[in-house]
Amino acid sequence: MKVTLSALDTSESFFKPLVILELARDVKEETRKWLEKKINDKKKNGGAQLLIRPLIEKCEEQTLESQNVYLIGASTIRLLLGAESVGLVKECNDNTMRVFTYESRKNFKGFSDDNDDFLTMSECQFIIKHELENLRARDEKMIPGYPQAKLYPGKSILRRLLTSGLVTQFFPLHDNEALKKLESRWYNRFKLKYQPLDDIRVYFGETIALYFAFLEYFTFALIPMALIGLPYYVFDWEDYDKYVIFASFNLIWSTVILEVWKRGCALMTYRWGTLLMKRQFEEPRPGFHGVLGVNPVTGREEPLYSSFKRQLRIYLVSLPFVCLCLYFSLYVMMLYFDLEAWAQDLHRDSSVPELTNVLLFVPSIIYAIVIEIMNRLYRFAAEFLTSWENHRLESAYQNHLVLKVLVFNFLNCFASLFYIAFVMKDMKLLRQSLATLLITSQILNQIVETLLPYWLQRKYGLRVKKKVQALKADVDVTLYEQIVLEKEKGTYLGTFDDYLELFLQFGYVSLFSCVYPLAAAFAVLNNFSEINSDALKMCKVFKRPFAEPSASIGVWQLAFETMSVISVVTNCALIGMSPQLNAVFPHSKTDLILIVVAVEHALLALKFVLAFVIPDKPQEIQVKLAKLEFESLEALKQQVRGGSGKGKKWSQEPASPTPAASLEKFLC
Repeated sequence: MKVTLSALDTSESFFKPLVILELARDVKEETRKWLEKKINDKKKNGGAQLLIRPLIEKCEEQTLESQNVYLIGASTIRLLLGAESVGLVKECNDNTMRVFTYESRKNFKGFSDDNDDFLTMSECQFIIKHELENLRARDEKMIPGYPQAKLYPGKSILRRLLTSGLVTQFFPLHDNEALKKLESRWYNRFKLKYQPLDDIRVYFGETIALYFAFLEYFTFALIPMALIGLPYYVFDWEDYDKYVIFASFNLIWSTVILEVWKRGCALMTYRWGTLLMKRQFEEPRPGFHGVLGVNPVTGREEPLYSSFKRQLRIYLVSLPFVCLCLYFSLYVMMLYFDLEAWAQDLHRDSSVPELTNVLLFVPSIIYAIVIEIMNRLYRFAAEFLTSWENHRLESAYQNHLVLKVLVFNFLNCFASLFYIAFVMKDMKLLRQSLATLLITSQILNQIVETLLPYWLQRKYGLRVKKKVQALKADVDVTLYEQIVLEKEKGTYLGTFDDYLELFLQFGYVSLFSCVYPLAAAFAVLNNFSEINSDALKMCKVFKRPFAEPSASIGVWQLAFETMSVISVVTNCALIGMSPQLNAVFPHSKTDLILIVVAVEHALLALKFVLAFVIPDKPQEIQVKLAKLEFESLEALKQQVRGGSGKGKKWSQEPASPTPAASLEKFLC
C-alpha cells in the first residue's frame, strides 16, 4: 500500500523525546514560531517533518530559562523513511547485510509493524540530526526577526542559527536504563576483561565503538613488546646486537598489528552494516555552502561548489600556512635549546650551584607552556581553514583537519627528541626526555580529561537535584532533571584527541624503542586505566554524542602506518650511531652508513611484503561483498529487461536503491 504524508503520525500520544534543542534566552517569538514550523512542516514544503514540543509549558520564575528548551522526536514511519534516506544497512532474514528500504522492510530481521525497537535509539537520533542539519533555506533571505542573520538558497538553517547564537546547542538525550546496563557491563567492575563492543556500538554508534575497539586491541598488542622490553631494562643490556634484535622485532610487530587490525575492523563493520554504506552518496555537511543545484549523481537538490576552487584554497592558502607554522615551531624549539644551554652554562659557572638548580627546570617549563599555547592556537586556525576550504562531506572535512593537526602535533612532540638523538647525540638525555614526556603526558591526560571534569560534574549534579526538589512547576520532574543536568555537561568533541593520544604513544614506543624498551610497559599500564576512564568520561562527564556511521578509523590508519615507516628509519639510525657498532668500523664510516641503509631498506621491504601478504579483508567478507555486487548487477539487468517478476525475491530490486526515489514516493 502506498504510504502518504497523512499516514505519518504527528500526534503527541506517539511522541518520544530523542533530541534536545536549546534556544538563546532572548530569542524573539516570531523566530521561535518560524523554527517550530520549519521542524514540523512537511518535506515538500521545505520542512523536516519531525515532532517538536517545549520542555515545559508552565514554570516558576527561577526556571524561565527552560522555556527555550525543546524536545524533538519523530513518528515510527518517519524514522523508517529517514533510515532509507541516510542509507542505513540492516541484517536481513537470510542473514545478509543490505541497505534498508521502506518497501522491503518485511525482509529485514527483527522488523514488525508493532516493533518500535527495530531502529536503535542512537540510529533514530542520527536520523533526526541528519534531517535538522539538512534543513536548508529556499526563498528565505533572513532569519525572521533578525535582518542581520542573512540566509541564501542552500544554506543550512540550523548551522546559521548556531553561528548567530540563536540556537545554543542541540544534542541527543540519554536513555538512563540502557546506560545503567551498559555501565555495569563496561567499567563498573575493574577487572581484566573484553569490552562489550556491540553494546557500545548500539548506544554510542560505530565511530566511538571503533575507537574503544582499537584502544583495546592496541593495548593487548602492546603486551608482547612490554614483556620483551622488560629484560632489556632490568638487566641493563647495552650490547648493540641485542638492541638490533629488539628493534627488528618492534618493526615487524608494528606492521603485523596494523594489518591484523584492518582485518578485524572489516569483520566488525560488516556485522554492524557500515562497511556497505556508500559514503559518496551521503548528504552534504551542514557547513558546506554553494550555489543551489541538482547533484548529477543522486538527482537531489543540494549546494554545489567547484572542486577546482577548493583545491586552490588548499594548495595556495592552507598548505603555505601549515608550512609556516611548522617553521615557527622549529624556530621556537631552537630557542628552547638556546635557553637550555644558557641555563646549564649559568649553573656550571655559578659559585653556588645549589641556588641555580631550580633554574635548570625553567627552560623546560617555559617550552611546555609555549607548546600548549601553540597547539591550541594552531588547532583553532586549522579548524577555521578546513571549514573555509568548504568540503562537501563530513568525512573529507575530518580527514583534512586531522592531517593538518597531526603534522603539527608530531613536530611539536617529537622534534626535540630527534634533535637530541641526531644532532646532540646524547643517548642518556634522549632516554630521560622520552621517559619524562611519556609518563608526564599520561598522568596529565588522565587528570585533565576525566578526573577533573567528573569531579566538577558531580558537584553541579548535586546543586541541580536540590533545585529540582524545590520545583513546583507542572513538569515531569524526572525528565526535567535529566535534561537540565545533561545540557550543562560538556560537549564531546569527537575521537580526535583520543586517537592523537594513542598515536603519540605509538610514536614513543616505536620510534626510539632501542633506547627506551620500557616504554611499552608504561603504555600498557596507562591503557588499561584509559579504557575505564574513557568509558567513565563517555557515560558520566559529557553529553551523549550523536552516533556517526564509520567503516574504519579513517585517516588514523594511514597515520599509524606512516609512523611505523618512520620508526624503521629512526631505529636503524640509532643502532648505527651506537659505540659498539662504530667500533666495528673504526676507519670507514662510509661502509657503516651503507650497511645501515641496506638494513633499513631490507626492513622496509619486509614491512611492505607483510602488508601485501596480509589481506585487508578476510576471505569470507570478500565473498559476501562480491556476492552483493553480483546481485546488484543482476537486479539492474532485470530492471533493464523490464523484469517479469519470476526471479528471486531479492533480485527484483537493486541491492542499494536510491533513497531519493522512495522519499519522493512516500514524503511528497
